[in-house]
Amino acid sequence: MTLPIDPEAIAAGDIGEERATLRMDHEEAIEHVREAFTDAGFGVATEFSASEMLNEKVDAGRDPYYVLGACNPNMANRALDASEKRMGGLFPCNVVIWQEEPGVQTVYHVSIMRIARLVGMAPDDDVMADIIADTGELVDEAFGNLDAE
Repeated sequence: MTLPIDPEAIAAGDIGEERATLRMDHEEAIEHVREAFTDAGFGVATEFSASEMLNEKVDAGRDPYYVLGACNPNMANRALDASEKRMGGLFPCNVVIWQEEPGVQTVYHVSIMRIARLVGMAPDDDVMADIIADTGELVDEAFGNLDAE
Protein backbone atom coordinates (compact mmCIF):
# COMPACT_ATOMS: atom_id res chain seq x y z
CA MET A 1 0.00 0.00 0.00
CA THR A 2 1.30 3.41 -0.92
CA LEU A 3 0.54 6.08 1.63
CA PRO A 4 -1.27 9.14 0.25
CA ILE A 5 1.05 11.42 2.22
CA ASP A 6 4.76 11.23 2.94
CA PRO A 7 5.21 10.61 6.70
CA GLU A 8 8.73 12.03 6.49
CA ALA A 9 7.27 15.34 5.29
CA ILE A 10 5.00 15.72 8.33
CA ALA A 11 6.41 17.92 11.06
CA ALA A 12 5.41 17.72 14.72
CA GLY A 13 3.42 20.94 14.34
CA ASP A 14 1.43 19.50 11.43
CA ILE A 15 -0.11 16.95 13.78
CA GLY A 16 -0.20 19.18 16.87
CA GLU A 17 2.34 17.06 18.70
CA GLU A 18 2.87 18.09 22.32
CA ARG A 19 5.28 16.51 24.76
CA ALA A 20 6.19 17.27 28.37
CA THR A 21 8.37 15.69 31.03
CA LEU A 22 7.16 15.30 34.59
CA ARG A 23 9.49 14.42 37.45
CA MET A 24 7.17 12.35 39.63
CA ASP A 25 6.07 8.75 39.95
CA HIS A 26 3.75 7.27 37.36
CA GLU A 27 0.55 7.18 39.41
CA GLU A 28 1.09 10.76 40.56
CA ALA A 29 1.66 11.82 36.93
CA ILE A 30 -1.62 10.23 35.82
CA GLU A 31 -3.54 12.19 38.46
CA HIS A 32 -1.62 15.38 37.63
CA VAL A 33 -2.34 15.08 33.89
CA ARG A 34 -6.00 14.25 34.50
CA GLU A 35 -6.33 17.38 36.67
CA ALA A 36 -4.44 19.59 34.19
CA PHE A 37 -6.73 18.56 31.33
CA THR A 38 -9.89 18.79 33.45
CA ASP A 39 -8.92 22.31 34.52
CA ALA A 40 -8.53 23.24 30.84
CA GLY A 41 -12.08 22.10 30.00
CA PHE A 42 -11.61 18.45 29.07
CA GLY A 43 -13.36 15.50 30.60
CA VAL A 44 -11.86 12.04 30.71
CA ALA A 45 -14.19 9.80 28.75
CA THR A 46 -12.09 6.66 29.03
CA GLU A 47 -8.78 5.55 30.48
CA PHE A 48 -6.73 2.41 30.78
CA SER A 49 -3.28 1.08 31.51
CA ALA A 50 -1.99 -0.25 28.20
CA SER A 51 1.06 -1.67 29.97
CA GLU A 52 -1.02 -3.68 32.46
CA MET A 53 -3.19 -5.07 29.68
CA LEU A 54 -0.23 -6.00 27.44
CA ASN A 55 1.81 -7.40 30.30
CA GLU A 56 -1.14 -9.58 31.33
CA LYS A 57 -2.25 -10.67 27.85
CA VAL A 58 1.06 -11.15 26.01
CA ASP A 59 3.69 -10.94 28.77
CA ALA A 60 5.08 -7.79 27.12
CA GLY A 61 7.21 -6.65 30.06
CA ARG A 62 6.22 -3.02 29.41
CA ASP A 63 7.07 -0.20 31.78
CA PRO A 64 4.10 1.86 32.99
CA TYR A 65 2.11 3.28 30.05
CA TYR A 66 -1.30 4.91 30.58
CA VAL A 67 -3.87 6.38 28.20
CA LEU A 68 -6.35 9.10 29.16
CA GLY A 69 -9.11 9.60 26.59
CA ALA A 70 -9.81 13.31 27.00
CA CYS A 71 -12.80 15.04 25.44
CA ASN A 72 -14.15 18.57 25.35
CA PRO A 73 -17.84 18.07 24.47
CA ASN A 74 -18.19 21.43 22.70
CA MET A 75 -15.18 20.76 20.47
CA ALA A 76 -16.30 17.17 19.81
CA ASN A 77 -19.75 18.34 18.77
CA ARG A 78 -18.35 20.99 16.43
CA ALA A 79 -15.88 18.50 14.93
CA LEU A 80 -18.61 15.93 14.25
CA ASP A 81 -20.63 18.55 12.37
CA ALA A 82 -17.62 19.82 10.41
CA SER A 83 -16.48 16.32 9.40
CA GLU A 84 -19.84 14.85 8.41
CA LYS A 85 -19.64 12.72 11.59
CA ARG A 86 -16.36 10.99 10.55
CA MET A 87 -14.31 12.60 13.35
CA GLY A 88 -15.89 10.18 15.82
CA GLY A 89 -13.61 7.49 14.41
CA LEU A 90 -10.74 9.24 16.17
CA PHE A 91 -12.50 10.10 19.45
CA PRO A 92 -11.48 10.62 22.18
CA CYS A 93 -8.34 12.77 22.12
CA ASN A 94 -5.74 10.58 23.77
CA VAL A 95 -3.16 11.86 26.19
CA VAL A 96 -0.51 9.26 26.94
CA ILE A 97 1.72 9.04 30.01
CA TRP A 98 4.68 6.68 29.90
CA GLN A 99 7.51 6.07 32.28
CA GLU A 100 10.93 6.91 30.86
CA GLU A 101 12.55 5.76 34.09
CA PRO A 102 11.37 5.65 37.69
CA GLY A 103 10.40 9.20 38.67
CA VAL A 104 10.43 10.53 35.08
CA GLN A 105 7.24 10.46 32.99
CA THR A 106 6.58 11.65 29.45
CA VAL A 107 3.20 13.15 28.59
CA TYR A 108 2.35 12.95 24.88
CA HIS A 109 -0.54 14.15 22.72
CA VAL A 110 -1.29 14.66 19.04
CA SER A 111 -4.20 16.63 17.61
CA ILE A 112 -6.88 14.36 16.18
CA MET A 113 -8.34 17.50 14.57
CA ARG A 114 -5.14 18.20 12.61
CA ILE A 115 -4.66 14.54 11.72
CA ALA A 116 -8.26 14.24 10.49
CA ARG A 117 -7.71 17.22 8.21
CA LEU A 118 -4.42 15.79 6.90
CA VAL A 119 -5.98 12.44 5.98
CA GLY A 120 -9.18 13.89 4.53
CA MET A 121 -11.59 12.96 7.32
CA ALA A 122 -12.27 16.63 7.99
CA PRO A 123 -12.39 19.51 5.52
CA ASP A 124 -9.55 21.96 4.97
CA ASP A 125 -11.77 25.00 5.43
CA ASP A 126 -12.28 27.95 7.78
CA VAL A 127 -14.74 26.06 10.00
CA MET A 128 -12.25 23.28 10.66
CA ALA A 129 -9.41 25.77 11.01
CA ASP A 130 -11.38 27.49 13.80
CA ILE A 131 -12.02 24.18 15.55
CA ILE A 132 -8.32 23.30 15.31
CA ALA A 133 -7.34 26.70 16.69
CA ASP A 134 -9.83 26.52 19.56
CA THR A 135 -8.87 22.96 20.46
CA GLY A 136 -5.19 23.90 20.25
CA GLU A 137 -5.74 26.67 22.79
CA LEU A 138 -7.34 24.19 25.20
CA VAL A 139 -4.48 21.72 24.77
CA ASP A 140 -1.93 24.50 25.24
CA GLU A 141 -3.70 25.48 28.44
CA ALA A 142 -3.70 21.87 29.65
CA PHE A 143 0.02 21.47 28.94
CA GLY A 144 0.63 24.81 30.64
CA ASN A 145 -1.17 23.44 33.68
CA LEU A 146 1.33 20.59 33.90
CA ASP A 147 4.19 22.78 35.15
CA ALA A 148 6.51 20.40 33.33
CA GLU A 149 10.15 20.82 32.38
